[in-house]
Amino acid sequence: MPQIGWFEILIIVSIAIIIIGPKDFPIMLKKIGSWIGSIKRYINNFQSEVSNLENETFNESEINKNDKNTNKEINDKKSK
Repeated sequence: MPQIGWFEILIIVSIAIIIIGPKDFPIMLKKIGSWIGSIKRYINNFQSEVSNLENETFNESEINKNDKNTNKEINDKKSK
């Protein structure tokens, strides 16, 4: 993965200020920040949904395991 250092960031910011202009540059940074925030919130929501789904699946497997054990105990008691 490529690494971006301070010098590269300085070049990008300088070019952006020249192209966009010093008046509109803060507005552009604000928009980019809000986009990044929206993307982060979306990813966090997605991760929490996957985590909840994993927990539900794990709980269901535990319930099924307990049901099998209970049924086995019942059948053992019936056979005695």
